[in-house]
Amino acid sequence: MRTLRQDRILQRQTMTTDTPQDDTQEGGQEGVPDSAQDNAQDKYIVPGLERGLRLLGEFSSRERTLSAAELARRLKVPRSTVFRLLATLEMMGFVERTDGGREFRLGMAVLRLGFDYLASLELTELGRPLLDRLRDEIHYPCNLVVRDGRSIVYVAKSVASRPFASTVNVGTRLPAHATVLGRVLLEDLSLAELRTLYPEDRLEVYSESTPRTVEELYEMVQRDRQRGYVLHEGFFEASISTIAAPVRDRSGKVTAALGATIPAARIDPDQLDNMVEQVRRAAAELSRLLDYRPEVPRPFA
Repeated sequence: MRTLRQDRILQRQTMTTDTPQDDTQEGGQEGVPDSAQDNAQDKYIVPGLERGLRLLGEFSSRERTLSAAELARRLKVPRSTVFRLLATLEMMGFVERTDGGREFRLGMAVLRLGFDYLASLELTELGRPLLDRLRDEIHYPCNLVVRDGRSIVYVAKSVASRPFASTVNVGTRLPAHATVLGRVLLEDLSLAELRTLYPEDRLEVYSESTPRTVEELYEMVQRDRQRGYVLHEGFFEASISTIAAPVRDRSGKVTAALGATIPAARIDPDQLDNMVEQVRRAAAELSRLLDYRPEVPRPFA
């Protein structure tokens, strides 16, 4: 289904065949043509991206497959333009060929976007109150991150009241292999999967603590997995400690990492064990809210 805005754009594309309208008619500012207002609003629009999104929007549950010719007719653009759009979207996995290549349907990338959105929405909505509570308990910034390939992405953040300089915000991306939170998110990967993710011989180094090879990274994250949490000082940034624990979903997979960021100079050794336990407890509670149920070992008969 087209949106009202899409219909207005299509109408403007065929204005040369329409009867000119009075500049002061209802719907526009006095003395300013509607087209002038629309042009001012549309100056930041990227036409190619707009066409690609409109193309994806033509598919529906009632029309799962469409031909390039039909898409060109609906979008009122040349077939050559549609072919280029389809080639780009096919390369990125957003459409795929069917019926011997004559028609197209939505690809798995669209489904992945939808699932990722729903999962992140549930994750952040459930996690934000827990971050706020943890922050109030330990009085340090708390974060929730997910992994996107070789990067971690901050999806929720709770800022402490005490002064603390940080350049990390929601949406910030950092290298997974070089961060404490990233190490947590890599725990489920086998050595073969890590080698696929990092095919290079040497990993990029960000600090003295950064693992240099995939083998070093694998050994590190396996120790983290057995421990159940990660605590490291100066792993990515000097004089900064991070405590992090895994958040698991109903399948048992690590879906996020929950952590606290602490200036190393302010760490009280007497409180450290308690803070680790509080971080682990918050991560476990979020896992429970995501329907994770740890396996209970059965007693021997």
